[in-house]
Amino acid sequence: MTPEALAGLIRGRARNRARFVVALAGPPGSGKSTLAAAVVAALGPGARVVPMDGFHFDDAVLEARGLRHRKGAPETFDAAGFVHLVRRLRAGGEVAIPVFDRTMELSRAAADVVAPGDRFLVVEGNWLLLDEAPWTDLAPLFDLTVALDVPEPELDRRLLDRWAHHGKTPAEARAWIDGNDMPNVRRVRQGSRPADVTVPWAG
Repeated sequence: MTPEALAGLIRGRARNRARFVVALAGPPGSGKSTLAAAVVAALGPGARVVPMDGFHFDDAVLEARGLRHRKGAPETFDAAGFVHLVRRLRAGGEVAIPVFDRTMELSRAAADVVAPGDRFLVVEGNWLLLDEAPWTDLAPLFDLTVALDVPEPELDRRLLDRWAHHGKTPAEARAWIDGNDMPNVRRVRQGSRPADVTVPWAG
């Protein structure tokens, strides 16, 4: 499904709705951010992306909990805080949102704002459909759920490119992917609820 087709589906389902909240989920490297931006562009004014990554726990918190090596796993996010945010977004009005800054590897609180006139919200993240508490509390909060389906070999290739871009050596990238990214990929694929719409890899 193209971004334009997905935008058309959203518009059709959102008739007479003041705010329509879409979940766009998928494993690391599946292209969630790229597709979310394209769908928002196709929807036009009144549409915006809301990333889940702003709810990463800080590295200092992860170190204290022995989870630094698993950054990106469900337990390394403030899931309850994220659920609260989505509830506020559904209620309308102005809502400040945190944004994850990958160059600094930390979240910036209230770094962006969802305005009252933002009608179409495309929430994107790995764990939006995870069938584990407390992530299951998100289920009734989305009006439409979309999942990206990309084969593991392609995800592996993209993740190698990603970490090279962020300065890891090939050996460092390989170790991080094998020890962290791929376990997350498999947890997304095996542990998520079915989406309303699945977008397959076009090859």
